[in-house]
Amino acid sequence: MLSPGIKRFELDAAEIARKALPGQFVVLRVNEEGERIPLTVADVIPDKGILVIVFQEVGKSTRLLGSLNEGETILDLIGPLGRPSHIEKFGTVVCIGGGVGTPEIFPVARALKQAGNKVISIVGFRNKDLILMADEMKSVSDELIVSTDDGSNGTKGFVTDMLKQVIDRGEKVDHVFAVGPVIMMKMVSKVSEPYKIPTMVSLNPIMLDATGMCGVCRVEVGGETKLACVDGPEFDGHKVDFDLLMARLRTYLPEEKQSLELFEAAQKTGGCCGGKGACR
Repeated sequence: MLSPGIKRFELDAAEIARKALPGQFVVLRVNEEGERIPLTVADVIPDKGILVIVFQEVGKSTRLLGSLNEGETILDLIGPLGRPSHIEKFGTVVCIGGGVGTPEIFPVARALKQAGNKVISIVGFRNKDLILMADEMKSVSDELIVSTDDGSNGTKGFVTDMLKQVIDRGEKVDHVFAVGPVIMMKMVSKVSEPYKIPTMVSLNPIMLDATGMCGVCRVEVGGETKLACVDGPEFDGHKVDFDLLMARLRTYLPEEKQSLELFEAAQKTGGCCGGKGACR
């Protein structure tokens, strides 16, 4: 448990752990009745065959995933998927993680540091109780800036405020990488755009097969339709239609709410299938 509602799992997945690169993701299904969940790779321990994922328990499927205990199994796991982050020596890079996006930006920041970049990391959270992986981010950064919305830890403000401060102090920023809530990535891109700082964001649209066949994860980038699963998940933040992405993410909110309510009600009666054992 990294913070309330956010969990870190180490999965026995040697083949994926050997091949996964920063920025890529996996798709898993807890059981036969479960939906497919895309999750960005948070870390790998190749010599031990371990794949690390970090997720927030938001809806039914992530709640079900979070209910698993050590030694239990996940039915399906496919990956690594998507295009890895483009890593090279840019110069000075700013890596921004918002909330649960922090574990996802961690391997990117580490790879950029290993490539010889000066890494300035900015991580933002609503309050001090939700801070996670600050020590890990510090270990791969030349400078770490922690911000909280309420000022209960670190600097009060949003990650966009911190990015503007870095730019305003005269730091020559050559590249920005951002992972987090869509609105956060949109505002980060707006901050960097006037300065013409290349900005990459990792998108999280609704996804189904994750292999480019269904088209569910389509996003608009530079006026063109792209598929996040095979063309991304990282895209140029200055070209992404964030408003369209946010609208599509709201498509199934009523159904998601109903599904979670049914799951919670069924849990009280002995399981998500009403005690028949199908989801255990």
